[in-house]
Amino acid sequence: MFSKILIANRGEIAVRIARTAKKLGIKTVAVCSEADVNALHTTECDQKVMIGGSLPSESYLNGRRIIDAAKDMGVEAIHPGYGFLSENAEFAALCEDEKIKFIGPSSRVIQAMGLKSSAKVIVEKAGVPLLPGFHGEDQSDKTLSGEAERIGYPVLIKAIAGGGGKGMRVVDQADQFLAALAAARREAKNSFGNEQVLIERYIQAPRHIEVQVFADQHENYVHLYERDCSLQRRYQKVIEEAPAPAIPGETRKALGETAVAVAKAVGYEGAGTVEFIMDEDFQFYFMEMNTRLQVEHPVTEMITEEDLVEWQLRVAYGEPLPKKQEEIKLNGHAVECRVYAENPERDFLPASGRIEYLKEQRDGGATVRIDSGVKVGDEVGVYYDPMISKIISWDINRQAALSKMDTALKAYHLAGIQTNTNFLRQLICVPDFHNAEKEPKNLNTGVISRYIEGRGQLYKQLSAETVALFLIFELKGAFDNHIEPDVSADPYSPWKQVDGWRLNRTANRIFRITCDGKPYEIILNITPKKMQFTLDAMTYELSEWSFESAQINVTVAGSATKGVVFEGESGVTVFCDGDTTVLARSRFNMDVNDESGNSLIAPLPGHVRQILVKKGDMVKKDQAVVIVEAMKMEHTILSPKTGKVVEIYYSEGDQVLEGAELLALEEDQS
Repeated sequence: MFSKILIANRGEIAVRIARTAKKLGIKTVAVCSEADVNALHTTECDQKVMIGGSLPSESYLNGRRIIDAAKDMGVEAIHPGYGFLSENAEFAALCEDEKIKFIGPSSRVIQAMGLKSSAKVIVEKAGVPLLPGFHGEDQSDKTLSGEAERIGYPVLIKAIAGGGGKGMRVVDQADQFLAALAAARREAKNSFGNEQVLIERYIQAPRHIEVQVFADQHENYVHLYERDCSLQRRYQKVIEEAPAPAIPGETRKALGETAVAVAKAVGYEGAGTVEFIMDEDFQFYFMEMNTRLQVEHPVTEMITEEDLVEWQLRVAYGEPLPKKQEEIKLNGHAVECRVYAENPERDFLPASGRIEYLKEQRDGGATVRIDSGVKVGDEVGVYYDPMISKIISWDINRQAALSKMDTALKAYHLAGIQTNTNFLRQLICVPDFHNAEKEPKNLNTGVISRYIEGRGQLYKQLSAETVALFLIFELKGAFDNHIEPDVSADPYSPWKQVDGWRLNRTANRIFRITCDGKPYEIILNITPKKMQFTLDAMTYELSEWSFESAQINVTVAGSATKGVVFEGESGVTVFCDGDTTVLARSRFNMDVNDESGNSLIAPLPGHVRQILVKKGDMVKKDQAVVIVEAMKMEHTILSPKTGKVVEIYYSEGDQVLEGAELLALEEDQS
């Protein structure tokens, strides 16, 4: 077995690879950028090398620097993880030239199958069904727009390299095609260093089914069953599961055999995933092959009880596959939820900041597993993908696995940055997903968009239980010391005021807070006999409060509630009944929504990718004016009104912080 490997990645996948390597007695070398010097993956490895600046192009996408680091550290092999250079044929070829084992398929196979266009040519010859599309070499605007007309709208523009939903655009009509093509090319080039695209007919709501395949250097091929990855947002997977619910036995068998045939057709080696689109009649069509380990591989590990990273290492070293096809058994059901640093209430904009508090439920990986890439104190920046961890649950059947997932999500407490955990708990209860075994026709890639459209808003109103926990947290110092309450370090806190208030006398206190951008005024009334507060004109009585370590217990209007409250620089975070709520104290008596209205504000930190207007231009309301790139995705910012651009404060390529004034507008009064 290898004695030392380099892990050419970051985050949770680098941590996950390092732990399996350690189990096998293999020493590991981490690489890191300037932004990641103290990141969790660097502490999990035996050694680390800083390879460049924070931008991916300066570090994790710089193959030459990674090769140089590998040579300097004397490693025998490089594990690329997923993303970055994992499907880069040139990097794999560099490894081959330097006699360093690339843990994955050969550069020839990556070139053939890593590019979606050439992969379609290969599988077409093997008789695998394809969607109507164009995957030719002519990349001119004229040819691509003409092919889109031939295929028929709507069409999907898709980068031929990489994955993760980057470099993809749906186009509904011809006059939108060129703008969408330009955006897809920019995103593809930035993420994968390759701006070429293919076009295929867009199926409105298919299921996304993929099959895990494995091959060794001795012409042995197996599959490890299928996964359903239909819950997607902006073509980015959010929840995955294995096996796919309600798939007929004959379809499962055909999927596995077809995936193995694809791997054989190209002479594959290592871990790979063959992805299919499936319609409601269980007819499937080849979509692409990912020549690497997938983000969602843990659900396959849970149902087969195999360590796929260990399989990768053994196969790369030259050993045969650990098991034959008939020895690979499917046991139970597994679900994976991706925890993203993002704000669902603000159209899922990526979030950044410092992780101030983190508590996770773990049971050793038997039924609940958490693959995390962060620790307390880590900064989540704007340079990389916003996924920070994955929660995986297993049980003997699907409903039990979903129940375990709900419990694990409730126990996942993170403060300092916004995450999507509340949204994930909502998703696993959506009937189209939750009831998929009984009604499989409703499970498709449109589940999330339908749910969002049906809800209208993704956030809940501020609950009385959350407010009660916040108030008891504020009063804790007074209860402990029987003195004037002074629990908060905030000099603006009402508990800092010395105005004669005492616990044993009647008093009213007013708390002005904001939640999800909405202001609230909480009136707390305390008498020697009871304590009450008002929220949205409703009155609630508090009683029987107590503190157990970090947990607060309180009875609200006769109903027992418990939760955890954490205060940090980001505000007061309340964890209550599985929901995470961030509260900010309003330090001044003002309308939190009061703005001048004459500025265009950056909704998230990032880099200015493109400025679409000039000083003096007239713009219409909702016209695209600036494109900001954050966490490898483009975000188009629209004008809030009709008016004239009177000043532009940033140039293309500049870094901006959330809330920065990008340009000034003079409203058209007419």
